[in-house]
Parts: sequence; C-alpha cells; structure tokens
Amino acid sequence: MQAVLTVPTLTDVYAARERVYRAVRPTPLMRHPLFARETGLDVFVKHENHNPTCAFKVRGGLNLIGSLPPSERHGVITATTGNHGQSIALACQREGVPCTIVVPLGNNPEKNAAMRAYGADVIEHGRDFDEAREKVEALQHERGLRYVHSANEPLLIAGVGTYALEIFEELPDVDVIVVPIGGGSGAAGACVVAKAIRPEIEVIGVQSEAAPAAFRSWQAHGFVEDETATFAEGLATRVPFELPQQILWEHLDDFVLVSEDEIREATRLMIEHTRNLVEPAGAAPLAAAFKLADRFRGRRIALIASGGNISPAQLAALYG
Repeated sequence: MQAVLTVPTLTDVYAARERVYRAVRPTPLMRHPLFARETGLDVFVKHENHNPTCAFKVRGGLNLIGSLPPSERHGVITATTGNHGQSIALACQREGVPCTIVVPLGNNPEKNAAMRAYGADVIEHGRDFDEAREKVEALQHERGLRYVHSANEPLLIAGVGTYALEIFEELPDVDVIVVPIGGGSGAAGACVVAKAIRPEIEVIGVQSEAAPAAFRSWQAHGFVEDETATFAEGLATRVPFELPQQILWEHLDDFVLVSEDEIREATRLMIEHTRNLVEPAGAAPLAAAFKLADRFRGRRIALIASGGNISPAQLAALYG
C-alpha cells in the first residue's frame, strides 16, 4: 500500500489522456433499442469491452506504467483476477518493464493466457484475490519490485477516469452513471470526473450480494471485510481498498447489491442485445438498472460494460 494516497483530480484525468491514448481510442457509447424495450429506460452502454485487453482497466495500467520513473522500471509486481493484470502486462510490454503477476488458483485460464502472451510471469497462488495480493506483498520485498496495487494508486484511478470524460463529451446531458465495483477504481474515476464537471449527476455503484465488502464499507464509512462467493470475478474483492473508498465515501451517490441470478440474467441479456461478449461484472450495471427502473425512468442512464473477458465455461453455464 502506498504511504501517501493522494486523491486524483480532474486535471490528473486530463493529463492521463496522453499516455492512455497511446494504445486506446475512445470506446463506443451506444444506445441498444432492445434495452429500452426490456427496461423502459433511456439506456446507453459504455463499451469498455472494446478496449485492448477487453476491459476498462487498461487505461489505468497505461497511465501508471507510462509514468514510472527510471528507478522503478527494473520490474513491477501485482495481484489480479485478470483484467487489472492484463492492463499492467500490456503496459509493461509496451514500456519494456519486466512484469510479475500473481493470480488465485483456479483463475480464469483465458485471462492467465492473455497475461502470459503480453510477456508477464504469472504465478498462481491462494484461494482468492486477497490471498494472491498477500503473496505479492511478500514477494515485493524479496525481489525488490515496484508493487502496483490494483486500486490504491492515484495514477490508476486517473487513467480509468478517462472513460468518464468520453461519456461527457459524447452525452453531456447524461443523468446517471452506473458502475460495477470490485476494488472500486472504476467507480472512483467516474466520481472524480462527474463531480468536477457536473456535481448533480448521480454515480451509482453496483456489487454482487455474494461479495459485498466494498458495499458494506461504503455504508459504514469504515473498512469491512466480507466473503467473496460471486462467480463474477471482477466483483470478487474480500477486503476494501483505502483510496477508492475515500473517494466513494465523499462522492458516490448510491450503492446497490444485486443477486447472482440477477447478474446471470443481465449477462445473458447484455450478450444477446448488444451482440458483444460481456463478462458478468460488466453486466452488473444492467442488473442494477432493472432493480432501480422506477427511480431511473425519464432519465439518461450510462451503464459501464467494464469488460468482455467471459470464459467459455461461464458462457456454457449461462446457456447450459
């Protein structure tokens, strides 16, 4: 964990664009008519699944690794369930920085293969993300590597915040942004941008009720550890993170939990109605839109499809 955690500003997000756009182009913000029919809402989907690595987190990795001073370029290490690790691996490959990544045992094999394809040394350890993270914290000291935390990094949050800038540039009258939350960097980035540009916009987080640590911590304004029994690995965080929570406590307007069955149904609908592969975490905002439909009626809603890295096994389970 960083010794000093500085909350990034809108200026930091604008500054991140130069590094992010070396590899990323603005992702589509699309209105899918079938969602209007299904939900009765004016829904737009921000397709972060169209990024390199098929997830929003690549923006943060490009900004952080692109900003490393020479003294930290001898090697980095991080923990992940996949999307964060792919972002760091890709950025390290582009910048020529050695990269070590620790994932939980039984992690999504396609995500592991993608990280290795970007040149990362992938180590499998622990029963969940948090045990993998604890292994990273030990290896960091043994090997003298720069530890890249998956959320407690201002440069990560500033980088991922660039997707929110794109929303405002394309849809300036957006009323609500609904963001899935695992570690919370994506929601934190959206809050930093939204509340600086138009404070009346609602930013709403969504998490699985089977992995509610960030939700419970937000409610308590304190750090609450909980289980991670969700099949949506992008939401599977057992321990909340300090910097995103600091931002969410101040700026997040609401936080909702959805069930595993609601996420499964939303994933199926996202795939069928957008003709895109969308992973379960990226479908959670649609599940929240169904749950909050009466509240959202008559407003313009942006749903963050945070990633498209669904495994063949997950797809088979959806349609089996």
